[in-house]
Amino acid sequence: MNSSFDRQMVLAAATETSNQAPLVLLGVILSLVVIYCASKLGAECSNRLGLPPVLGELVGGVLVGVSALHLVVFPGEGMDGTHSLIMQFLQLTNGLSPESVNPTFSATSEVISVLSELGVIVLLFEIGLESNLSELVKVGPQALVVATVGVAIPFLVGTVGAIALFHLPVHSSHFAGAALTATSIGITSKVLSELGQLSSTEGQIILGAAIADDILGIVILAVVASLAKKGEVDVSNIAYLVVSAVVFTSIAIVFAKYFNTAFLAVANLFSTRGGLIMTAVVFALIMAYIGAAIHLEAILGAFAAGLVLDETEKREHLEELIEPIADITVPIFFVTVGAKTNLGVLNPFIEANREGLIIAIFLITVAILGKVATGLAVFGYEKINRLAIGVGMIPRGEVGLVFAGVGAASGILSDALNAAIIMMVIITTFIAPPLLRVVFPNPDPQP
Repeated sequence: MNSSFDRQMVLAAATETSNQAPLVLLGVILSLVVIYCASKLGAECSNRLGLPPVLGELVGGVLVGVSALHLVVFPGEGMDGTHSLIMQFLQLTNGLSPESVNPTFSATSEVISVLSELGVIVLLFEIGLESNLSELVKVGPQALVVATVGVAIPFLVGTVGAIALFHLPVHSSHFAGAALTATSIGITSKVLSELGQLSSTEGQIILGAAIADDILGIVILAVVASLAKKGEVDVSNIAYLVVSAVVFTSIAIVFAKYFNTAFLAVANLFSTRGGLIMTAVVFALIMAYIGAAIHLEAILGAFAAGLVLDETEKREHLEELIEPIADITVPIFFVTVGAKTNLGVLNPFIEANREGLIIAIFLITVAILGKVATGLAVFGYEKINRLAIGVGMIPRGEVGLVFAGVGAASGILSDALNAAIIMMVIITTFIAPPLLRVVFPNPDPQP
């Protein structure tokens, strides 16, 4: 009897899922239409104002997202399918039933989120191809010093200040300090590329430091999360993360030249169209998977793949082939970051926001000055734009939101502190692109 009932339930669930699939596809299609329109219009407006196009993509995302039009929204913070205009449109035009709104909305949002992650993977692979491995290794010591200073100062000042000035609990203060350590490599590298500064010494130091920042940030996040959950530090987990990062990076650098011969041999086996780019993309995805599997980040693996293939004789051809793929996938990432940005936390007329705003002013100040100070740590160069290096480390972007998300999920962040961290991420993400254009004289924008 129970077995028959279970089979009926499974069949009913399978039928419901099957019925939702076409509507999920339509939801994804409409979301992509909105995302691409917001991306292109925003980039064009930003470019005509003399600002980096990526800033326009972020602003376009804000306009279509949770802060304004509610066309591209995601579950969480009180959002469900009833808040999505796309879901409402599907109800009017395609018979989406009220009981299917939330499941369809969740599935659609998940697909867009996955496409966004693929977008940043493609972006970092492209950035790796545009970078120079030998130059990156050359500035490695400076980048590591910049990253260390850029992590240590914001973390220490943020943590101590949160305790001393606002009397926040120790564990909550640790999370606030940890959120200040991050640097969004995706946003910074995109702006540097647009300004034609990616291959400059400053650009390479920023890029190397941002990568090291991510690794150090992951370690710090592991420490504070462990303290919050267990009241003690899991030394073995931290040691594993450090060793994994060192081994992964070292292998990518040491074996780059040896791998390139094998890569070209495999790519040349294919006589049909797309052999070279398909082989490169498969390699990038494998490296991204390894990066995620060893508890680092998928984007670090993709960047390492790009660095490795930068040494091949086919690099310039690969750059040309990856551009149209990036043009399609990368805007999803930037618009999604903007769409998830809730500017409502900046409203001072809402009483619940006021405490968060005061804390946010402190966090934003530390977030900016703490990263700008990193430029002073650069050594070995007499003539170098230290201010540009510091400014390039400012944006927290999606990385900062990950820290905030982990802290919120742990239950140790108050509403005010959580709002303050989100505000810090918003401000640092949006001010960095125009500031980079100011601190880099005579920029040479890329088409």
